[in-house]
Amino acid sequence: MNTPVRGELVINNTNIVTFLVELGPANLILAVAPRGFLMCGYLDISVAEKLQNTACVVSGVQTVDELLSKPVVKLTSRAQQLGITAGISGRAALEKMI
Repeated sequence: MNTPVRGELVINNTNIVTFLVELGPANLILAVAPRGFLMCGYLDISVAEKLQNTACVVSGVQTVDELLSKPVVKLTSRAQQLGITAGISGRAALEKMI
């Protein structure tokens, strides 16, 4: 297993922390905003819902750029309360979590 890569990006003047862990055939990817997080399909949205997190899933991604550009496929009820819907880009979801 490789060492996780921590990065940062700026959206609307807000720092978003990203993590990428290479785990063989797929990568675990996470982006953390002030009011929630965006994750790849490796992580379980039902746990995020149970813990009352604001979270969204973008699946089929191998990079942070893909996490931002591909559509949200699953989300928690807290994410819905922020106006996030399935089908918007990961970046648009993060913008609503700022």
